[in-house]
Amino acid sequence: MPKVSFDSLAVVLAVAFLVPLLLGFVPRLRVPAVVVEIVAGIVVGPQVLDWAQADEPVQILALVGLAFLLFLAGLEIDTSQLKGQLLRVASVGFGASVLLALIVGGVLDAFGIVHDPLFAAVVLLATSLGLVIPLLREGDVSDTRLGQLVIIGASLGDFAAVILLSLLFSKDSSDTGTRVVLLVGFAIAVAVFGYALSRHSRGMRVGGILLRLQDSTAQIRVRGSMLLLIALVVVAERFGLETILGAFVAGVLVGFLDRDGERTHPLFHTKLDAIGYGFLIPIFFVTSGLRFDLDALLDQPSTLLKVPLFLAALLAVRGLPALAYRSTVGTRGAVAAGLLQATSLPFIVAATQIGVVIGAVTAATAAAFVAAGLVSALVFPVVALALTRGELMTGANPLAGADPDA
Repeated sequence: MPKVSFDSLAVVLAVAFLVPLLLGFVPRLRVPAVVVEIVAGIVVGPQVLDWAQADEPVQILALVGLAFLLFLAGLEIDTSQLKGQLLRVASVGFGASVLLALIVGGVLDAFGIVHDPLFAAVVLLATSLGLVIPLLREGDVSDTRLGQLVIIGASLGDFAAVILLSLLFSKDSSDTGTRVVLLVGFAIAVAVFGYALSRHSRGMRVGGILLRLQDSTAQIRVRGSMLLLIALVVVAERFGLETILGAFVAGVLVGFLDRDGERTHPLFHTKLDAIGYGFLIPIFFVTSGLRFDLDALLDQPSTLLKVPLFLAALLAVRGLPALAYRSTVGTRGAVAAGLLQATSLPFIVAATQIGVVIGAVTAATAAAFVAAGLVSALVFPVVALALTRGELMTGANPLAGADPDA
């Protein structure tokens, strides 16, 4: 057996265990655990206490954790909801986000704050589905018209951001035209893959076997999901695209194929959440803290000043377009939706890590982007949930019967 040290991994897992436990003692402190995990990673990392480093075992598990995070984000996208009036309203808002992202990216570049305006625009487009959806559920608004509108808008932002990052800023050296061809090829491969899986899974014999093995020691549906996740990551890599695209699409595909989950395998998503949020994903967030370049952020005041600028940019790009929702959910609901859509952290962490590797962003700017994401995850959801509670107290925005075109 090769000599491998698990000391740093033990520290990372200890942080992952202690953070939610300690937050559980102060339930009124509504701080997302991922924010505390990243901050704790900074504290135990090389730049503060130096108790842990991002060595090989930690890096490998963190990479798998990132893939699983994108997989679960894709799984959260309910393709059956992408229709009707809510989709039309969310699409108008997202179109405005794209336009604003390009404008804001250009302004940041003109003032020398960033060196690649297109990369900045892509980073600003995403919304953290993994943060927003649990918050909506916790606030009992996920099934309201407001909640569904936010989920659709966030889904559009996440999907577009992942595709654009893979298309425009892949580590592969191919030009954009070649990547477009590769992306089309990848989409065709996924479509064929999905069609084949759909046909075979609906067969009575295969369906019966899956049903019999799903809760046995075989855990066949979980194993199949893991195989699909890694397979699409490999396919994306072979096509010269970012692996996070394969992970995200795998989640979307599993969600699309898993249409009768509540009836035939209600614990399936719970099992996947247990693997992801119980083990792999916290390792990614704590490791992001270990890698966080605190010195680069604090060494120069100009870098630190980028944090509020990037936070304002998130609000402008993802928050302002929610004004298009006013006719659907009212002014207070639109403000809450804008704040939730402007909540972004996991994608910023992943994108800036890629950006540093390919030279699209400096380590200092990446640290400022991540710091802005931390503040957005810390502040925006708290204000938004306070607004939605007021909305629910007035009995506004029920989903049932709200969309005759759906």
